[in-house]
Amino acid sequence: MKASSHLLIIGILTTLAACSTQETKQDLNGAKNVGPQQAAPATPDTPQASGQNPAMTLTKAGKKLNLVRIMDGAACKNDFEGVKGSFLLYADPSDIERIKREKGAKIFGDFEAKIQTFSEEVLQQAVNATTLAEDPFALGKDEAREKLARQLSLNFQKAAVAAIANFEKETTLSIDIAAFPPSLIFYQQGCVAALDEPDGAETNGTKP
Repeated sequence: MKASSHLLIIGILTTLAACSTQETKQDLNGAKNVGPQQAAPATPDTPQASGQNPAMTLTKAGKKLNLVRIMDGAACKNDFEGVKGSFLLYADPSDIERIKREKGAKIFGDFEAKIQTFSEEVLQQAVNATTLAEDPFALGKDEAREKLARQLSLNFQKAAVAAIANFEKETTLSIDIAAFPPSLIFYQQGCVAALDEPDGAETNGTKP
């Protein structure tokens, strides 16, 4: 069965265009948004290590990136297995100001479309590469969920490298995108059916 994926990135144009060199303020309550050179990895101050709240900044290739949007995404590996959760978009505020001066704020509409497209592809690649079946060696549900979250986050990071490098080359805007492990809900018994129902995740999914 063909896997399906979707990732909502609502309001990125407004957010990016309104950003200044000051640290970006981020709404965590209900915001639904998400040969190239090898992208430099972010420092250990990454969202994966920030507990239940996402890191507001991270450092990549010597640049400080601010959290500008939380994106809600979901993808099914097959009819039964998949994942749903939040993905964090970071951007360099100094790049944003420079691009606004050089090209105008309207250019961020094009950036939104590019991010929407490659984020969906990256999420699907990460889900396809993740073993979502129950782990017989896990010492309990908590350990099994943590393993899934780490595996999916790593696969998402790997899949995003080329896409981010291409985006940065085309736009000159430095960004990073990462999965947010505490938000991830995994499906092992009916992903497609669950994603078709807005409230299905709470009853059919497992959350770290």
